[in-house]
Amino acid sequence: MAKNLYEILGVVRDADADTLRKSYRKLARQYHPDVNPGDTAAEERFKEISQAYSVLSDPERRSHYDEFGEVALEGGFDADAARRARESFGARFGKGGGGSFEHAGGDFSFSNLDDLLGGTFAGFGRESARRSRGHDLHASITLDFLDSVRGGEQRVTLARPGADGGSTQETLSVRTPPGVRDGGRIRLAGKGGTVPKGPPGDLYLDVHVRPHPVFRRDDRNILIDVPISFREAALGAKIEIPTLDGRATVTVPPGTQGGGKLRLRGKGVPGPRGGTPGDLIVTVQIQVPRNLTQEDRSAVEALADCEPPDLRKELFR
Repeated sequence: MAKNLYEILGVVRDADADTLRKSYRKLARQYHPDVNPGDTAAEERFKEISQAYSVLSDPERRSHYDEFGEVALEGGFDADAARRARESFGARFGKGGGGSFEHAGGDFSFSNLDDLLGGTFAGFGRESARRSRGHDLHASITLDFLDSVRGGEQRVTLARPGADGGSTQETLSVRTPPGVRDGGRIRLAGKGGTVPKGPPGDLYLDVHVRPHPVFRRDDRNILIDVPISFREAALGAKIEIPTLDGRATVTVPPGTQGGGKLRLRGKGVPGPRGGTPGDLIVTVQIQVPRNLTQEDRSAVEALADCEPPDLRKELFR
């Protein structure tokens, strides 16, 4: 990931978390493999976007990246050891700070330390950190909408780098938590790269959720548009609607207006760690009949006396 992570996401360096998330979601939808089947360039761009967001959405990793640059993305990076190396370098060779070091010929970025000093700080810098802990791995997982809401077992295949520099294909069984969001991330401790001596790194899965044909999500609420007839809206009715748990019956009050909302409490997305679930919010859409017969037209015209005298007077205040 040699490119600037902020440039990859198209945001400024001081972008807040909400700006990062919105930019990531926009780009992820644009380059998602499901939208660009067979397009390897789009797939690589999608991976690049996901990896950049996984770093910048983590406050600690973002802070390290801002301080040290690309070297902070190395598996097992030790910020304290890197600071000690920086201080030692500054004491021997002159001023240093902010991830770069001055010398007679110009600036060296922190990532040049090993070449510049020939491994002098092997006990402090990246190599010791790499030996002490395996690389963190990043992959993506795409869930159906209902699986993201309910949680469950998923299988993920990834290329796991080995201590010898090679890699092996491995399929993991992953339990996704109920209510995981599009753009969220799941951390699997100890499922990253391995080293001969020391603990393995972690595996980070960036979550992408396929849209549902009926349901939408707003935080922990589930949204659904439901068509009703003019008769049902005017006179009221009991209608069946789909929910995450199957069918349910709701009451449409008499005189319901188009765009009116009905709420089924507790029928939304489960709360984190067993908390209170959200609601199912139903927006009714009145369907006006078409292809009326003359008899139908006469029946509708007979309702004219029920209409307000001027529906649109409020528009001309």
